[in-house]
Amino acid sequence: MRLLTGQECDVWLLTEVRADVSLPGFSSHVTAGRMAARRHWAGIFCRDPLEPMPDPHPASAAASAFGLSLCSSILPWRSCGSTPWGDGTSGEKTSRALDQLMSSLPGTKLVWGGDWNHAMQGREWTGSVAGRTAIKAALPRLRLKLPTAESPHRIPGLLSIDHIAVPASAQVYCTTRVIAEDDAGNRLSDHDAYTTEVTLA
Repeated sequence: MRLLTGQECDVWLLTEVRADVSLPGFSSHVTAGRMAARRHWAGIFCRDPLEPMPDPHPASAAASAFGLSLCSSILPWRSCGSTPWGDGTSGEKTSRALDQLMSSLPGTKLVWGGDWNHAMQGREWTGSVAGRTAIKAALPRLRLKLPTAESPHRIPGLLSIDHIAVPASAQVYCTTRVIAEDDAGNRLSDHDAYTTEVTLA
């Protein structure tokens, strides 16, 4: 947990959240459903009290704090099954999940992130080009911009599939990749963490 608590973030949008996870000094809200016996699809951790909102999709958690709506999502990946996405291609599953999210998420004062399983440019190796196109189309409809669009993946030459989208009116100061290793250099996750520092108008 030191990797997270040491970043001085006010909010974490996490995915694949173990049922026993807590962060000192943070309130939390996780998806009602689980992707595995002891693991929720997504969760939100915040230094201020959270007001939980209904899950906008089974793989997304939503809550409000700081006068904002917050959402953490897992989106479909190339080899995912049909639950909770439905049948079809990866692109069709992604479009369907986005349609469900779009019908529930507010179009203003939203911060949305998580493991979207899609790079926003360059080689697409986890999701699909159709899914990427659908995500890019959803962002302006939600009045969001994506500071992580050009953030590096832990694998050299690839770009991040984990993202943080913030209001289009926000001033972004920096976006940082936090390498998920302990002090001895051991990997803590197959995903790195990403932070962004913003001022919201």
